[in-house]
Amino acid sequence: MAHTKNSIFINAPYEKVFDITNDIERWPELFDEYTDAKILSREGNRITFQLTNKEGKSWRSSRVLDKAGHRCTAKREEPMFPFKYMELLWTYVEKDGGVEMTWEQNFSMDEKAPVDDKTAEGRINEHSKKNMQRIKEIIENGKPQ
Repeated sequence: MAHTKNSIFINAPYEKVFDITNDIERWPELFDEYTDAKILSREGNRITFQLTNKEGKSWRSSRVLDKAGHRCTAKREEPMFPFKYMELLWTYVEKDGGVEMTWEQNFSMDEKAPVDDKTAEGRINEHSKKNMQRIKEIIENGKPQ
């Protein structure tokens, strides 16, 4: 099993940070690797959606929002490849007039994937840090720097 954990402080109120980072239809603006994000269904606090990346690959995921609990959980559903599984936890801690947002990902790569768990951890950590900084700049300044 592979694991990543990254955090960033965003100088903005919790409501704003939570709402913007969980506006899935806005993810192509917030994340540099997505070209499309479509909501497929909403059932209570559970959202099923499809993401498409710059390579034109799409997959379905689901996300459970727990705004009162300051957290979201998510998982990749199908197609799973290049993963065996992918589960995510986002937490939001209010402090110092802003929010510390933390993303944790637990996953395992499929044995037929072009990269192993360790290589994928490195890439996911790199992308997470870059995207967190981008999101911070959008929330704090209205646009990425």
